[in-house]
Amino acid sequence: MAHEAQGRPKHRTLQRHRLLHAHPDSVTDSLFADNAFFDPHDLLQVKYEMLRRVRVDHEPVATVARAFGFSRQAFYQAQAAFNREGLAGLLPDKPGPRRAHKLSDHVVQFVQQQRAADINLSWPQLAAQVHRRFGLTVHPRSVERALARAEKKTTT
Repeated sequence: MAHEAQGRPKHRTLQRHRLLHAHPDSVTDSLFADNAFFDPHDLLQVKYEMLRRVRVDHEPVATVARAFGFSRQAFYQAQAAFNREGLAGLLPDKPGPRRAHKLSDHVVQFVQQQRAADINLSWPQLAAQVHRRFGLTVHPRSVERALARAEKKTTT
């Protein structure tokens, strides 16, 4: 395949930036088969060309999404992200949780009450109390950071 000749360094770079298309073989659009400039491994390029094909060439979403290896839902998500943020919206989000998912506001409020009742409680002791009360295993540093965030919220 002509795209393999472009070399592994590009693919390693794409992978490092989480832009390596997981299923390049699912991209069946003729541009990516006939033109070495278009690389089905380049997720950003594939998404952008998919959006352009609908917006500029006025081709049906279902047909285009299929040809680029995406579902219609994925197309609409990419379209919304692009409309909202431009090309940067097509970049993948950072992996992992977006917020402290274990230490909800309810749990943080409990920790604040415990800390107010006994200022000498250590972070490991507070984490142990969270475990006893809510059955959640949290790192003591996470408890410390959650309290710092909560205090910052109240002072701003």
